[in-house]
Formats: sequence, C-alpha cells, structure tokens
Amino acid sequence: MFIEICDIKKAFGEGESRVEVLKGISFELEKGEFCVLLGPSGSGKSTLLNIIGGIDRADSGHISIGGEKTADMNEKALTRYRRKHLGYIFQMYNLIPNLNIKENIEVGAYLSDNPLNVDDILKTLGLYEHRHKLPNQLSGGQQQRTAIGRAIVKNPDILLCDEPTGALDYNTSKEILRLIETVNQKYGSTVIMVTHNDAIKNMADRVVKLRDGVIRKNTLNEHKQSADELDW
Repeated sequence: MFIEICDIKKAFGEGESRVEVLKGISFELEKGEFCVLLGPSGSGKSTLLNIIGGIDRADSGHISIGGEKTADMNEKALTRYRRKHLGYIFQMYNLIPNLNIKENIEVGAYLSDNPLNVDDILKTLGLYEHRHKLPNQLSGGQQQRTAIGRAIVKNPDILLCDEPTGALDYNTSKEILRLIETVNQKYGSTVIMVTHNDAIKNMADRVVKLRDGVIRKNTLNEHKQSADELDW
C-alpha cells in the first residue's frame, strides 16, 4: 500500500471555541490511484489534504507514504519529503508575476532530483507558444495550466489538488480536469483531489466522502468516466 492514512484527528481553537475538524480519518491508496475527497464546505477535506501534504500536522494518528511516516520527520526532513514527493495545485495559481511562463514552471524543476522535460510539459499543457509571456498576459485557465506545469515538472509521486477548478468556468474546468487525468495516466502520479463538485467524482478510481470530519463513504468507482464525459 502506497499511502496509509490512519486515524487522523485535528482540532482548531481552545476551550469553548475548540472545533474538531477531523475526527479519526482512515483510508489507504495504491500507487497511481486517482482519489477524490468530496464533501461540503467545512467537512475537513482541505485540512486533510494539508496534513497529507505536510503543510499542517495532525493532533493524532499518522500518515505513511511509501513506508515513511510524516509524523516521525523533523522540519528539515519534512521539507525534503515535500520537495521530493509532492506537487501542489491550488485554487489560486500563486504564480511569480515577474517570471514568464517557462520560468514559473522551471521553479518546480529546480526543486527536483529527477525533473521532467520543461518543453515537453509546455507542449502537453498547450502553453509552448505562450512560454515567454508573463502570468498577467494569460487567461485564468492558462494560469492554472502553468500552475499544473510547475507542480508536475517535479515528477512528483503524489499530486495534491485543492479545488483546482473552483475559480474557472465550465469549459476551462473540463480542460484542467483533462490535463490532471493525462498527468495521472502518462506520469503515474497518485492524484488526491479535493472538490465539492459532485460530477468530478465520476473520473476518480476512489471516492472518499467526508462530512463533519468523518468519512461517510469510501468507494471504488466501477464505472469510471473520462474527463470528457463529465457533465454538470
């Protein structure tokens, strides 16, 4: 088993204002699996993603990736783990405004011992002819594609996607989902995607439904659809 998530608990606040956000989350993922974390706002899905990504620490429980427990790592080891294993795609693109598109993607390559070819990624993402433009010269969808390029150029084992289509229109959202699907299939990255869009679950291998900090359902998708077939 590639990723083991075991009894993860997390609360925020103290005393009467203390809120339990995750109340004992456990599930496992195989290498290369596409997993959607589905749930309404406030269900704990983004908090869980941040804990998997080593951005936040759980109060109890553990996460093991390829046999390594993140809780056993000191800050330096955790930083190295994030650099080596993880790619992040957020709803906000977080591009560096004074670097062009190719340079923004190269930032991700510098963090990796085994980066993918930047020009190949630019072509896969349909950005090659825009590579010398600055982020503010691109559409939202093109900026999100650049952010995906920066995440995948590292050749990460795990791609963490936090509402990657949340700020995009329908057609651009489908385009971004198609790209994430391609990354999963072409590069074998394990994908964990947080979304509240119910239709996106149909393209996943595994769907983990969260509500009020607990898993309501953990199902394997027997009739998986391609991103092109999705409709909402």
